[in-house]
Amino acid sequence: MEERTRMHKQFERHEVTLFNRQAVQVTGVLNVESFDAHEFVLQTGYGLLVIRGDNLHIKTLNLENGIVSIEGMVFDLGYFDEKVPATEKAKGFFGKLFK
Repeated sequence: MEERTRMHKQFERHEVTLFNRQAVQVTGVLNVESFDAHEFVLQTGYGLLVIRGDNLHIKTLNLENGIVSIEGMVFDLGYFDEKVPATEKAKGFFGKLFK
């Protein structure tokens, strides 16, 4: 619990800005957990943020200031509860939708 409190204090402000579904800027990012051209998983002080799309790539990465900018066609954004097992996280939104 102390770790989570420390993370919140490190970046108390967390914002997600989507520009015309072509770019996303996220503040309050603690770490980039994984990424590829179709999915980014960002650890924030408020949970794991997953951004899915096509031809996604990093435009700006500044973890000292907690800023990540991603360009590409964005299909969806969402948060996972940190208590969700990794296997559930890997299924993603569409996997859950088409059970």
